[in-house]
Amino acid sequence: MRSGARTRTVRVPKAGEMVAAQLRRQIVTGELGEGTALPSESVLMEEFGVSRPTLREAFRVLESEGIIEVRRGARGGAHVMIPDATAIGRHTGTLLQYRGTTLADLYEARSLLEGSSVDLLVRRRTDADLAALDEALRRSETQLTSPVEWVEQHDLAFHRLVMERTGNQTLTALLESLFTVVELHNRSFMLTHPVGEDAQTQVRESHSAHVKLVALIRAGEAERAARHWRRHLELVGDYLIEDPSEVVLDVLS
Repeated sequence: MRSGARTRTVRVPKAGEMVAAQLRRQIVTGELGEGTALPSESVLMEEFGVSRPTLREAFRVLESEGIIEVRRGARGGAHVMIPDATAIGRHTGTLLQYRGTTLADLYEARSLLEGSSVDLLVRRRTDADLAALDEALRRSETQLTSPVEWVEQHDLAFHRLVMERTGNQTLTALLESLFTVVELHNRSFMLTHPVGEDAQTQVRESHSAHVKLVALIRAGEAERAARHWRRHLELVGDYLIEDPSEVVLDVLS
């Protein structure tokens, strides 16, 4: 080796991580379905040629990822769980707390991602997409006089529907991880603010923004729809974030 040449250290995965990787692959490919009990520890130890501590290390890795649940008792053992965005959201929330991220920062990212979702949906929209959005608006309109119920049952549900209808799984997962925190912020805000005329006005304005968005999507106005949606989210952020220095930690703690 030449004098002064840099050496690169290659990290060899631990045995527990390698076992976890093989089990994870079986889960995400559907080989092991939701609710399926994994084979007993003795069977898995023999299959992978590892010790009990190594196998339990693999279980801890998969539990932390939310894709298995280790139960105790007579019917115990490891059971498969389907990964969901709630688990991603919890990890995202923890990371944002650690970094001291402000709510304004979170809402800015949300606006950028949702705006991209709208642009994509306009370009890919189908009759089925428009029908689903119309139905969501009809359900939403029935509870406009109940601000708390409207927010809990219709507001984020509409946003989720928009992103899901894009058909882009990666974008959907990224947004869902943020929605977990946004949902907690909404609840915190409603608990600390009395429901009055101001809340009623905000709900009606939000519903009108939803109606306008669907009209722009139907018309194929991608740029206008994305711009409208980003502006709507900016106004929502201005309403919900009273202190620009408020951080995610204040909501999740």
